Amino acid sequence: MSEILELVFSASFGFSVLRLTTPILLAALASVISERAGVGNITMEGTMLISAFTGVVVSAYTGSAWLGFAAGIAAGAISGYLLAYIIFKLQVNDILAGIAINLLGSGGTVFFLFALTGVRGISTSLSSKVMPSVDIPFIKDIPVLGEIISGHNIVTYMSFVMVILVWFILFRTPLGLRIRSVGENPDAAKSVGVNVYRTKSIALTIAGVLSGMGGVYMSMGYVSWFAKDLTAGRGWIGIAAAAMSGQHPVGAAVASLFFGVADATANTLQTINLPSQLVLMIPYVVTLLAMCVYAYYRLQKKKRLAKGKASLAKAPAQ
Repeated sequence: MSEILELVFSASFGFSVLRLTTPILLAALASVISERAGVGNITMEGTMLISAFTGVVVSAYTGSAWLGFAAGIAAGAISGYLLAYIIFKLQVNDILAGIAINLLGSGGTVFFLFALTGVRGISTSLSSKVMPSVDIPFIKDIPVLGEIISGHNIVTYMSFVMVILVWFILFRTPLGLRIRSVGENPDAAKSVGVNVYRTKSIALTIAGVLSGMGGVYMSMGYVSWFAKDLTAGRGWIGIAAAAMSGQHPVGAAVASLFFGVADATANTLQTINLPSQLVLMIPYVVTLLAMCVYAYYRLQKKKRLAKGKASLAKAPAQ
C-alpha cells in the first residue's frame, strides 16, 4: 500500500495526469460545442482516429510535424462538416451518422494503413514526426511544480487554452449566442433570422477541429506512431466528461482531469504486481461509476424541483 501511495503522490504522477487528460479534454470540449448546438455528436472517437492517422501519414511524407498537425486538424474539420452534411442535408439520424463515422475511423484507418505500409497493426514503418515539448521559463525551475507543469507536449498546453477559447466563443461572441440559441430553441432562433443549419454545421466543424487536435496528440504527442484503435475509448470518455460538466467548458476541464487521474492511476498500477486486466479496466469502471453518480444527482435534483413546484402550486389554495 505504501508503494502505491508513494507512486501516486509524486511529481511524475501529476505530470502523467496532465498528459493523459489532454485527449479527453479536447474530446469533451468538442462534445460541449455540439451539445450546445443541439446535436447529439458521438463521433469523437472516429474523428480522433482519422486525424491521428492523417497527422502521422502527412508528417512522415512531408518531414514536418506542423504540417502533419495541420493536416490532422483539417481532417477533423472535414469529418465534422461531413457529419453536418449527413445529418442536415441527407436527413440521417445523428446517432446513426455518428456510428457510421466511428466505424469509418476504426476500419478505414486500418485499411489505408495497410494500403500504405502493408501492415495492419501499427505505423512504425513510417518515419512520422512528433510535436515539440515546451519547457516553461521560470516555472521549470520550481521544485515539484515545475516537474508537473513544465515539459509537456505543446498540444497539452493548447488544450487548456482551448478551454478559455471555447468559453469565450460560447458566452462572449455573436457566434456563441447563435450556437446556444439554435440548441435551446431552433424555431425561435430561426424567427429572428438565424440560419439554424449553417450555425449547427459551424458548431460541428469546430467540434471536429477540437477532436482532430486530440487525435493528432495521440499519434504525435502521446506516442509517435499510429495503431489500430489508438484512442482506446478516450473519445467516449470525453463525451462522459462533457455530460458531467453540464456542457460547460470549465466544468468539462474539471471532469476531464478527474478521468485523467483515473487513467494515470491505471498506468501507475501497471508497475506493481497487479493483474493487467484489472488495471486496464480502471478508467472505464470509473467512467461508468461517475456517470451513475451524475445520473442519480440529476434525478434527485429533478425530484426536488418537482416537489418545489408542487408546493408553490398548493400555496394559494391554503
